[in-house]
Amino acid sequence: MKKKKIIILILFVFISLIFILLITRIISPKEIDDINPEIPCASGDIEKSEVLWIIPKYNNHSISENREWCDSILSLNKTLGMHGIYHNFNEFDSDKNQEEIKEGMKIFEECFGYKSETFKPPQLKINEYNKELIKENNLRLKLNFNQLIHKVYHCNDTGLFSNRFIDFF
Repeated sequence: MKKKKIIILILFVFISLIFILLITRIISPKEIDDINPEIPCASGDIEKSEVLWIIPKYNNHSISENREWCDSILSLNKTLGMHGIYHNFNEFDSDKNQEEIKEGMKIFEECFGYKSETFKPPQLKINEYNKELIKENNLRLKLNFNQLIHKVYHCNDTGLFSNRFIDFF
């Protein structure tokens, strides 16, 4: 009898945690990764997102070279953050240097007129050395917990889960 009560209690706690997570994801600001003029992105996904994660230099093209795009993104009046520098696979798993971080920050500032306060590495992968570099540059690092409690979409729908699934959950 005691074992059955413990199982019921564990089940209740588990269901409660899932429910709390769902509610948190519903009320938390929606986000979208991989914002760059060279990556196609459904405008509906951008419109419903409150936080846009910007790639400063993709395919060796700086966003600051596209003034019209920068102004268009600014006109959306969204919260903007840096999403890597070049958005290479596991870009921050290997050591970066201060110059690379500064270059990404400079491109972001040239485009939007202010410095990013937040940073999210591509694929959410970052080593300890790079965590310190990000911290030294006064950027708040967003990782897995942020991804868990927010609905995070991806331009051209390339994330682990489809944007339609993320809408549902």
